[in-house]
Amino acid sequence: MKNSKASRNNHSSSSIDDSSVSSKQPLFSRVLQAEPDEYSFRLSTASESSAMDHHDRPPPLSFDAGNSSVWDHSPNIPSLCSSPAARSPWSSSHMAPSDHSYSYTGLMGSLVREEGHIYSLAAAGDLLFTGSDSKNIRVWKNQKEFSGFRSNSGLVKAIIIADERIFSGHQDGKIRVWKMSGKDPSVCKRIGTLPTLKAKMKKSLKPSNYVEVRKSHNAIWIKHIDAISSLSLSEDKSILYSASWDKTIKVWRVADSKCLESISAHDDAVNSVVAGFDGLVFSGSADGTVKVWRREMQGKGTKHYFSQTLLKQECAVTSLAVNAASTVLYCGSSDGLVNFWERDKFLSLGGFFRGHKLAVLCLATSGNLVFSGSADTNICVWRREERNHMCLSILSGHSGPVKCLAVEEESQSQQAVGGHKHYVVYSGSLDKSVKIWRVSGHGAPLQNEIVPSQSHSQNLSSQTSRTAAAQRRNF
Repeated sequence: MKNSKASRNNHSSSSIDDSSVSSKQPLFSRVLQAEPDEYSFRLSTASESSAMDHHDRPPPLSFDAGNSSVWDHSPNIPSLCSSPAARSPWSSSHMAPSDHSYSYTGLMGSLVREEGHIYSLAAAGDLLFTGSDSKNIRVWKNQKEFSGFRSNSGLVKAIIIADERIFSGHQDGKIRVWKMSGKDPSVCKRIGTLPTLKAKMKKSLKPSNYVEVRKSHNAIWIKHIDAISSLSLSEDKSILYSASWDKTIKVWRVADSKCLESISAHDDAVNSVVAGFDGLVFSGSADGTVKVWRREMQGKGTKHYFSQTLLKQECAVTSLAVNAASTVLYCGSSDGLVNFWERDKFLSLGGFFRGHKLAVLCLATSGNLVFSGSADTNICVWRREERNHMCLSILSGHSGPVKCLAVEEESQSQQAVGGHKHYVVYSGSLDKSVKIWRVSGHGAPLQNEIVPSQSHSQNLSSQTSRTAAAQRRNF
């Protein structure tokens, strides 16, 4: 989250060179007495007057296991004792039987890491990629350690996969590019860094390539000068978008790693970027806005034009997601709400739904389901029915904020009897664990203390009370 203006002014006095990025301590990390930058998004400047009182902090989940959390211990599974997974800093815990011929929603397993918090996830087939503040990217297969690779610096804040290439965004403002071996998928090799050294040297020769990034400080426009918060690919996977706390979005051509464009997108940190709707790009920021950009191809390059502002509010926009059918845009905010816009209504606000008491930190979609992870440690599962969203279940088990989500639909051979779809959900948390859930898309919605999707007019009428509630929580 974005710090207050006063906080940011304190940081602006320190110099930032082209090879390093200063670390900032977000205000919201005080909620759980967490380490600096744990939440990995920034608060809006209009909602940062003071820290949250101690009594506002959500209590940690308690377990009947002495004085320690059950997630910090590995189960005694003899079959894993001699495996590489057993010797790794991660441990696997199977919480549910492997028979998938039944309808089940709940925890399937847990991967507990002792080295650091989980900031990013990406799933591709039977492989799971996890990024943490230890600078490692681990690759998992069938809940066992399969491979891994390490960056030189910068905790891993975003991971996205484009065929055989893997892009990782880091705290140091760099994007690292990795490639999996075609012969041995367990072998991953770093093949580059964005921007490339050659591109930086070439751009640095012309004064016109420098832009002002801080008072009395200039940098070449192809570089991010603050942490990368989000990565997204165009629908044909030919263009990579990177969002940063430096208020910009940069556009990269995947084929040759060239930076095509830098968009000065917002007045505060950009917390999320997502491409969709045939050539549109959506950005969400700590300044409380969601903006739409229209992409046009110009020769071998691109040009993005501002189209419209979908949302303008006091609280920070923390996450964005577009459903698989590219018909609905979802937006999570630090007030715990999820707003949505519908393509067939010319991006008019369809409504909002609420299932969390604290900030929504991440969103994911699959089929007609939407998943929201929150600082309240829970994951809400929502089903879209026509234009309504109903909460099917709340996945509880993390003892820290849920920072990232990834979803894969089960294969046909694993689907339950009756043809109902099931999904595998991966959740990464600041409790240093990755949990694996099985979710059924079938079932009656919950009714207790859950606000289903409301209309545009209802949303507008509740804006005042929502803003007041956000200010009381000091987001």
